[in-house]
Amino acid sequence: MPAGLRTDTVGAMPELLAPTVRLHAAWLEAHDEWGPGLHEDGFGLRSTDEVRSPEGFAAWVARLTDGPDPAQPLDAGRVPCTYRWIVEDDRVFGGIALRHELNDYLLRVAGHIGYGIRRSARRRGLASWALGRMLVQARALGLDRVLLVCEAGNDASSRTIERCGGVLEGVRDTELGPARRYWITL
Repeated sequence: MPAGLRTDTVGAMPELLAPTVRLHAAWLEAHDEWGPGLHEDGFGLRSTDEVRSPEGFAAWVARLTDGPDPAQPLDAGRVPCTYRWIVEDDRVFGGIALRHELNDYLLRVAGHIGYGIRRSARRRGLASWALGRMLVQARALGLDRVLLVCEAGNDASSRTIERCGGVLEGVRDTELGPARRYWITL
């Protein structure tokens, strides 16, 4: 069992899964728990994505899963990205995204990795577990260090990043407000 992961609330072990249409209903349940208008880190959801219908959801999932393929063209301002959902017993508890490189925006605001855990699944170690797994993926991509950024007041995310080896560079004002910037050497 991964260190620090609490499984006393659910029997199965979590998995990091590529986005899949098979989990449409489970993903919608997680999405609804976040609430309307709230940003869901790690899912790559854009305001223009229509995810309620099976067709819209399938199109969104296809965009996410085609992202890391170097043969697929990317939209302007986008970088290759690997998305994974944090799933346990076919329930989606969160998402995590590994951006393979940094552009100007990601360097200023978002970093290499973004993640989010739905409220009902927090305080179980899922974010630390998923981040640890994605750091292995980042190393496999050839990255030697990664940038993680969180809101200055998000103490839970700061602790998660620090638990996984994050070293605070500082706090900066960004387009999204004050943010803590961490580097993790791989």
